[in-house]
Amino acid sequence: MRPDRSVLGMMLPGSSTLPHDDPRLGERAEAAGSRAVELVAAGVRPEQVLTREAFAVALRALAAVGGSTNAVLHLCAIAGRRMVPLALEDFDAAARTTPVLADVAPIGRHTIAAFDAAGGLQEVLRRLAEPTATPADRDEPAHRTPADGRTSARRSPAGRQAIRDVADPVTEQPALVVLRGNLAPDGAILKAAAGRPELLRHTEPAVVFHGYADLLARIDDPGLDVTADSVLVLTGCGPRGGDGFPEWGLLPIPTKLAGQGVRDMVRISDARMSGTSFGICILHVAPEAAVGGPLAVVRDGDLVTVGIDRRSLDVAVPAAELARRLAEREQPAEVHRRGWPALYAAHVLQAPEGADLDFLRPRTADELRFVDPVVGRS
Repeated sequence: MRPDRSVLGMMLPGSSTLPHDDPRLGERAEAAGSRAVELVAAGVRPEQVLTREAFAVALRALAAVGGSTNAVLHLCAIAGRRMVPLALEDFDAAARTTPVLADVAPIGRHTIAAFDAAGGLQEVLRRLAEPTATPADRDEPAHRTPADGRTSARRSPAGRQAIRDVADPVTEQPALVVLRGNLAPDGAILKAAAGRPELLRHTEPAVVFHGYADLLARIDDPGLDVTADSVLVLTGCGPRGGDGFPEWGLLPIPTKLAGQGVRDMVRISDARMSGTSFGICILHVAPEAAVGGPLAVVRDGDLVTVGIDRRSLDVAVPAAELARRLAEREQPAEVHRRGWPALYAAHVLQAPEGADLDFLRPRTADELRFVDPVVGRS
């Protein structure tokens, strides 16, 4: 029997996609506890498991399953705690050369339960390890049918299952792309495979909402000056401005457009979104608006360009004008003066660093070491 394959190595293989009501969950929980005790007794520490190589496997696994954009944050935060170099471009590079094999919503058609029944992550890792698992860069979107927005490329028998073959991926688009430009100098994340391909090369005027309350107040206004081609922009919802980095990145389609049958638009924000969300939603724009990122000063009518080929996200505003707007912008009011909320606001990092707290990240290798009270090893 082949050995189980692991990703980060911090949970038992085969545990990650068990359905919530699966009786194996209890067995896995007990086995995980026993294994944790064994590892402590053997002196195995997280830094021995969470290596650069383990993160490289995790990035490929994330791309292959078309995983949540939230995983980018989690992996960056964990890597920061272990002092493992991990840049946003590492995610982009992994997705360029890794096919999407999990035919699971929102990119595909099946459920996580069906994915687990088909072999789950272990089966995905097995297929990626096959000698033929070396696809070319995936920058060109596959054709999709107008009816369902799904890939209408070749369909093999494997394509009818929840896990596809490397030669027959769910989509020709990369699962995740990293965008940079004068609107996102430190990067932004897009789940490219989860929306309309024609929107991945797009230049249109912005319709801007400054905060979630502003969005809720105006998005359903019949008089909102917006078209299906407009770029919806939401600011002030990042790690600091959103007061906890909320999942507000799936901006709703304006009511008057939804009534016309519009199902997807380019949406840009410094917020997060749920892994089950679908659409061209550009997220985690950094620096966020609350700390003076360019997103803070985008105005209605500014032309915004998304270019997947160049991995770019730009606003057609000269650098001098952007600087002037930033210098003149009204500073956000201080919301919290004391306690945990004030501590969080003062120390939360930006999205490319996982929105972690700066004082929890080690500054030197010595800070990674500690004395184990159980086995007495340092």
